[in-house]
Amino acid sequence: SLSTVLQQLQQSLPALKPEYDFSAIAYKWQDQQLLPIEQPKRMYLDDLKGIERQTQKVIQNTLQFLNGLPANDVLLTGSRGTGKSSIVRALLTAYADQGLRLIEIERDDLSDLPKIQHLIQHRPEKYIVYCDDLAFNAEDENYRSLKSVLDGSLQSGSSNFIIYATSNRRHLLPEFMHENTPIMRADVPQHHELHPQEAIEEKISLSDRFGLWLSFYPMDQNLYLEIVAHYLQKANISMSEEVRAEALRWCQARGQRSGRSAYQFSKHWIGSQQLAKVSVSQP
Repeated sequence: SLSTVLQQLQQSLPALKPEYDFSAIAYKWQDQQLLPIEQPKRMYLDDLKGIERQTQKVIQNTLQFLNGLPANDVLLTGSRGTGKSSIVRALLTAYADQGLRLIEIERDDLSDLPKIQHLIQHRPEKYIVYCDDLAFNAEDENYRSLKSVLDGSLQSGSSNFIIYATSNRRHLLPEFMHENTPIMRADVPQHHELHPQEAIEEKISLSDRFGLWLSFYPMDQNLYLEIVAHYLQKANISMSEEVRAEALRWCQARGQRSGRSAYQFSKHWIGSQQLAKVSVSQP
């Protein structure tokens, strides 16, 4: 019957490509699809204390990009919790109304970068494709995809696409002690690299592909307390000796002084103070 023929024909046709909703300001690339992030976490450039120099350089590069001027791919490296990803999220908050958009991509999906570029190539907005916590293990071939993209093969015809990445590793790939040890030819097992220096150079060359590198460092106690005080002030809470002592205990328990731990402590303290007021007001 005709319905049977139509059903068979429908099954043999390729699946329709999803029509993307480009009304969101942030997206996540997942399962070969661009998924809108409904309520991206809002960060503010004014909240980024102690990393003003790095922030200013990223802002300048981003403004060049937004204005259609030459701009670099950016690699932000350093200790955890020091504000690397916060800068990227704060850029979105600050410049979304100027057409800035964010696409988050996992390290394992980097080979899909050409697909993403194809999807957005005719869009008027400007897209930061953002890979958080970028690092590769020794056997991972995925970094070659990123390397070819950063070499310019992807961006040669695109002015609305730039890559920002964060990493705890300066060179993105692990470097082993034996790679820096002089090799005695008599000692080389057959399965070892014959030209190990070339392999080392290849590892380092990946981070070289990023035009702008910025390093982030652990903070001292004064800066940590300054960030806590900043967040408390936004909630109209003053920095007493009690709060100061609690804030220091908090970071010692977590084993790090960072912008992240300062922010997390301030949330804990502000929330506990507000909960106490609610409890008092309730019969």
